[in-house]
Amino acid sequence: MIDIQFQGIGMTSRRTRDRLVSRLRDQGIGNEKVLAALRETPRHIFIDEALSHRAYEDSSLPIGFNQTISQPYIVARMTELLLEEGPREKVLEIGTGSGYQTAILAQLVDQVFTVERIRGLQEKARKRLRQLRLHNILFRHTDGGMGWADKGPFDAIIVTAAPEQVPEELLSQLAIGGVMVTPVGDSEQQVLQRIRRSGEAEYQVETLDPVRFVPLLPGTVR
Repeated sequence: MIDIQFQGIGMTSRRTRDRLVSRLRDQGIGNEKVLAALRETPRHIFIDEALSHRAYEDSSLPIGFNQTISQPYIVARMTELLLEEGPREKVLEIGTGSGYQTAILAQLVDQVFTVERIRGLQEKARKRLRQLRLHNILFRHTDGGMGWADKGPFDAIIVTAAPEQVPEELLSQLAIGGVMVTPVGDSEQQVLQRIRRSGEAEYQVETLDPVRFVPLLPGTVR
């Protein structure tokens, strides 16, 4: 877990995070390890100081570059779905963004491989995660739809932006027995899906909740 004392994060933040976790539990999040990771993670360092007073609201917030930090419930929900069938060793995250979801994953799995198409976001996230002494994370600046093939296959993949269709490149990087959690859809309608790979070309798709994410875009931004 994150060394909160080292960070000098006050008890006010701790109490606020306790209340957030209580609300998430009331909303149906039941994985205590996921809840503990959210309790330990100072969300306010992942957003601009001007918005820090809203850090522990259950809402998405802007982080620049037309991107957002996901609401805590969605972070908890996707992480819980990813881990529901047992621990995962190698997890690929598509869309580092602010680094908040990355921080949650890094406390719960052996190794996180995270890719981000926007260099400015990646650099800020890397600094924050280093500050939190999370050292089981590898970063790559690349088109999210391409994944990170030479580090695969992955036990799990989590996608934090919505493709209209799940890229075949990502499906191919999922290990047999692995699971992917991703939003899917266009600007009008998106749903959260959990995809299990049961064979070489066999996938089971479970459609879950309506969601709203920024689109998964091609290319990279310096």
